[in-house]
Amino acid sequence: MTVPDWVGKVDPCDANCPSREILDLVGDRWSLLILLVIAQGHTRNGELKRRVGGISQKMLTQTLRALEANGLVERHDFMTVPPHVEYHLTPLGVSLGDAMTPFFEWIERQFGAVQAARAAFAARLAVAA
Repeated sequence: MTVPDWVGKVDPCDANCPSREILDLVGDRWSLLILLVIAQGHTRNGELKRRVGGISQKMLTQTLRALEANGLVERHDFMTVPPHVEYHLTPLGVSLGDAMTPFFEWIERQFGAVQAARAAFAARLAVAA
């Protein structure tokens, strides 16, 4: 594997590199799942909560705010009663989605291999115990 040319400028392996904040955001399970759902089209808060299993309303709100603050998601408030708010990806968010697509495809392709590795590891531990 070759080292990318940006490593000298931005080094996420350096504990003091500001890029770690971005890595923390986009590497977070909730962020990835929310971005995956929003990438499928304009999405309302309730739909996000239903589609992203296990997320609390508080965590959904916090994550959406962080994604919005970092320019990945845009919130559109229709200023109606009852409230109607939709979220969609910004061009920056779309570019992140394009980068994430191979990752999700890898998960889909390799899920069985990962499960097999887990089972083999558990079997080795059981034998050693």
